[in-house]
Amino acid sequence: EHFLVPDEGLSQALPLECRMSIRHTSASNPAPTLIRNVSVFAPEALGLRQLLIGGGKLLWVGSPEDAAPSIAGLEVLDASGKRLIPGLIDGHAHVTGGGGEGGFATRVPPVPLSRFTAAGVTTVVGVLGTDDLARTPGELLASVYALREQGLSAFAWCGGYHLPPVTLTGSVRGDIVYLDPVIGVGELAISDHRSSQPTFDEFLRVASDTHVAGLMTGKAGVLHLHLGNGARGLELVRRALDETELPAQVFHPTHINRRKALFEEALALARRGCTVDITAFPVDEGEDAWSAADGWERYHSAGAPAERLTISSDAGGCLPTFDHDGRMCRMDVGSAHALLDTVRELLARGHALETVLPAFTSNIARHLRLAGKGEIAVGADADLVILDAAGNVSDVMAQGVWHIRDGELLRVGLFENAQADRI
Repeated sequence: EHFLVPDEGLSQALPLECRMSIRHTSASNPAPTLIRNVSVFAPEALGLRQLLIGGGKLLWVGSPEDAAPSIAGLEVLDASGKRLIPGLIDGHAHVTGGGGEGGFATRVPPVPLSRFTAAGVTTVVGVLGTDDLARTPGELLASVYALREQGLSAFAWCGGYHLPPVTLTGSVRGDIVYLDPVIGVGELAISDHRSSQPTFDEFLRVASDTHVAGLMTGKAGVLHLHLGNGARGLELVRRALDETELPAQVFHPTHINRRKALFEEALALARRGCTVDITAFPVDEGEDAWSAADGWERYHSAGAPAERLTISSDAGGCLPTFDHDGRMCRMDVGSAHALLDTVRELLARGHALETVLPAFTSNIARHLRLAGKGEIAVGADADLVILDAAGNVSDVMAQGVWHIRDGELLRVGLFENAQADRI
């Protein structure tokens, strides 16, 4: 692992809390680790297994009775009674902070490292939203690189709500082709009073540029679409599938559970080959929306293709409520913890863990072409989460490095513990 290590002078100039954080993000060469007697969900159920981890990768998987490879300096963790799953992948998070719809004071602060790892998230895709002016693509890319330096796997969507898309190279094709973390375009807003109200031709141009850039690079080439409450719903996507040669996999609509009628439209698109995304945001009783757990159940009970459902958190994003004049009257903030909360809720309703997990792991990894992510397999990245009997996070490893052990947070972002100067 390689992390930015501040010089000694800077370290001594910072408060003790920051100096402790620096040690947590310093360069490290973790010892190889053997995890024994753990029930593995890869995400399919594998039963009790042993796992050998080294160099940031999963090197070997064996049965409890198998003799593990002998390696000098091996650390052994007995995880009896616990379950091991792939690290969760959050495909939609405002890593720079979102918001701003109610004035500059409503801009949400950036999301620090441990807000993801403590929620079992080891891979995140950053996004710009309504504010793609004061929040810039350069800021987004810098935040993604910062998370990478701190041990998280991080990627980015280019653009934001509006057209023309904000980019660093001058085009979405250029950003996807030339900027390593950028995998597609998003979150382009449609059917929302905050969008640019794109025409059909404008919509197609962005979709085609995204698709071609994906072909050129082997990246996802996905157009990640913010869906508002507008009555037009997914009309633009339906027209694109009906009237053009663009493949369905290009379109990845999110927030599909924000209206029940919109959810039904998304089901139809999933049957046509689109991967659709549920947002794990809070839903009030009686609201015309489905919670993430309710949406997951309805999707599967409808017989829609299981592999075409993903769930994201909107972490760091503003979750606003608008009045009839389009002005924000209240707001909440998305949290990465909503993902694991949804997993626990579905388990409490009697669903099997191996059935629940793909929407948070393997499905999103496959759709976004994130190699080595979303699975427990030899050669995969050592991104894993160990859950206790109650389904709470016990241990988190990202790229072979422990971030949480026995419920204790070991690694935090550089400034997470810094306190403001007192007057």
